[in-house]
Amino acid sequence: MAEGTQQHPLKIYFYVWTLLFVFSAFSYWVDWYGFQGFLRWGLILFFMMLKAGFICAIFMHMYWERLAIIYAILVPCFAILVFVFIMWHESYYTQLVRKLYFLVTGG
Repeated sequence: MAEGTQQHPLKIYFYVWTLLFVFSAFSYWVDWYGFQGFLRWGLILFFMMLKAGFICAIFMHMYWERLAIIYAILVPCFAILVFVFIMWHESYYTQLVRKLYFLVTGG
């Protein structure tokens, strides 16, 4: 074994692997149970992000490198939330402009 390398216990890999199966089962359960609308897609996306985070953190060994996990997981998720927030507000602005237009033109 090379000097300066560290071995991570296999227990953590089996634990995360089990968690991935459990989260996948929850995703299928959401679909099977028949949730509809935003709740369904919100839960599916939540479990998807949770699984992706575990895969990046443990299997890509980013859990042991704090800066890497911040840049690879937290910053993109925060950026996506910011963009969703901006688009949400823009949709209300667009709706307001359309209502005003149709109110003024009588259309």
